[in-house]
Amino acid sequence: MAGIYESAEMLGAFLDEAEEQLQLLEQGILELEQGDETDIVIQNIFRAAHTLKGSSSAMGYEKMKQLTHEMENVLDKIRNNLLKVTKPTIDVLFQCADCLRLLKEDFVVFKNDTKIDISDVVENLKAIQKAKLDNENLESQAALAGESDIIKDENKEVSFTLGDCENSILENAVIDGRFCLVCEVKISEESFMKATRAYLILNALNDIGKVISSNPNVLELSDDADIRRVQYLMTSELDSKALELKANSELMDVDEVRVFDYKVNTKKQIKQTDKLRKNMVIIKPKTKESEKKASQTVRVDIERLEHMMNLVGEMVIEQTRIAQVSNTLHNRYAADTSVDDLIGISNHVSRVVSELQESVMKARMLPAQQLFNRFPRMVRDLGQSLNKEIDLILEGGETEMDRTIIEDITDPLIHLVRNSLDHGIEDSEIRKSKGKPEKGTLKIRAFHQENHVIITIEDDGAGLDLEKIKQSAIRKEIITAEEADSLSQHEIINLIFETGLSTTENVSDVSGRGVGMDIVRNHIDKLNGIIDIETREGEGTKVTVRLPLTLAILTGLLVKIYDETYALPMSNIIEIVRMPKNEIESVKKQSIVVIRGKVHSLVWLHDYFKLSRQQKKKNVFVVVLGVAEKRFGIVVDELVGNQEIVVKPLGSYIGKVEGLSGATILGDGSVACIFDVVGLSRMISSRVAKEINNEIDAEK
Repeated sequence: MAGIYESAEMLGAFLDEAEEQLQLLEQGILELEQGDETDIVIQNIFRAAHTLKGSSSAMGYEKMKQLTHEMENVLDKIRNNLLKVTKPTIDVLFQCADCLRLLKEDFVVFKNDTKIDISDVVENLKAIQKAKLDNENLESQAALAGESDIIKDENKEVSFTLGDCENSILENAVIDGRFCLVCEVKISEESFMKATRAYLILNALNDIGKVISSNPNVLELSDDADIRRVQYLMTSELDSKALELKANSELMDVDEVRVFDYKVNTKKQIKQTDKLRKNMVIIKPKTKESEKKASQTVRVDIERLEHMMNLVGEMVIEQTRIAQVSNTLHNRYAADTSVDDLIGISNHVSRVVSELQESVMKARMLPAQQLFNRFPRMVRDLGQSLNKEIDLILEGGETEMDRTIIEDITDPLIHLVRNSLDHGIEDSEIRKSKGKPEKGTLKIRAFHQENHVIITIEDDGAGLDLEKIKQSAIRKEIITAEEADSLSQHEIINLIFETGLSTTENVSDVSGRGVGMDIVRNHIDKLNGIIDIETREGEGTKVTVRLPLTLAILTGLLVKIYDETYALPMSNIIEIVRMPKNEIESVKKQSIVVIRGKVHSLVWLHDYFKLSRQQKKKNVFVVVLGVAEKRFGIVVDELVGNQEIVVKPLGSYIGKVEGLSGATILGDGSVACIFDVVGLSRMISSRVAKEINNEIDAEK
């Protein structure tokens, strides 16, 4: 059993790391395609491929190891200016990333027996490697790189071939007062994997300073390379003696470490910098100590976090009960000092539980960047297939969201992005004729607002054609022509959420089947979210999705209906008003109320639950609820107040109850049902429709 557990843990760690490196790989290739051919970008891609190669080799996954090895060869030629970054090169690299992702997913089921064929991709990589730079470009690159910098220490000659980027790093290090050093390491003869040891030494030196280059290049060494001596060119805040002492004490599997100074010619740089120094403020970077602390993370199985969240939920319930019992005892025995102590303990426990709840919720949070990472590649591929130039802007990647919400909202957002690219943004020629920039803009933004996460998807395309939407809805018999004439702009826009409606005449791989937007709305409804669409014809469309921070614990409004307490999610509450009964009107047996100039359907839940209405009161409380584009009000007898509530499922014994999403335990130990606002909306709509049909049948 222990062996199975260990292999399962290794598999999980491998898959997690592979997913991270694949995202870095795709991001780097995208930056490379956009013209960012800096050494740092190429090095990041190389490092991601190298890490995948190492981890797949450790798992015995030969196909992934072989593919990443061929990728390294191509990237090495790019890095050494022996290969141009062209569109065919980018396409092959993306092809590799896609193949690696398939290999990763296949590994879960088939391990090393995967049937995925990598021969075509490998052949494409080998064909790319044969490409050579033309003479003119090769000469200009050689001029930029400069000749090898050579220094001497005693009788030893050390040579590093550096480009502009590396030389600039060295010059800036000298100007900022750091030391430029060569750390020469002699690897122990007894070290079994010398190439791996050389790579680990590079990582260890990067913790002490910053390694600029190595001789031989550690990143290019094959796994079976028999290398004994490696020289690392680096910058550090430590001088040569201090670095040598630290390296000798910390590096493993080495026979000897020698450190000596590296001379950098910075005359030109210093002359230029001296002119600016008088007006510059030098901000020192974070210390290495703080960088180390910032990088200390631990992978935790999500089931453990879910279990912790359940326990915290139980504590929230019990803490509420303790507070209520304390207040009851205080009212009964006001003179007893023990009761005062109990209240003090209750308040302290309340603060601790609140902080614990917040900490566990934060542990479940992931940055929205996890969600955004898949969009650049998708927009790039879709833009090419549609022959459209798209400028993608991502903002708010640091905004944190609950991981379960990220998982559930991914597909709806992908559909909205595809709609913006296909339906919204026009072809370059059409945009040019309208006086717009030829390149369309798609902006995706995430931010916090109160206790919600807001995600907006905005394009500068053609906007929604309201007339086409109306005609399509009439043609699909969703509405009649008479109903269409009386619809407001907002109601016409919301027709796109109806099943089967599409304004695209031709069905393609991207859209046109009339499915999707209704599913998007259903997904967001299940998350207790709200979706809203704004559009201006010819200028663009903006979709706003409003989501709760978490689904496990939510802020609810406790209300009473005929002495029974119920909870309403605050995320669905638009406003609460107190209305005189005489202002409530009825149209076709449906109660309505006008609030701030808008007509809302009004629902007496008493009638649905077969409870008697309170006749004595002249005024009623109306809670206006919002579900996607719909707004309606419900009448409640009493407002109890806001409270953090833990959502408990009703269980298989009770099953699904229409209009209820679960239950919660209150401070006095009683159970309060939580209203499912989406279910209420459907329940009310079906009942109204049934009453109208009965009335029509009666008239016949």
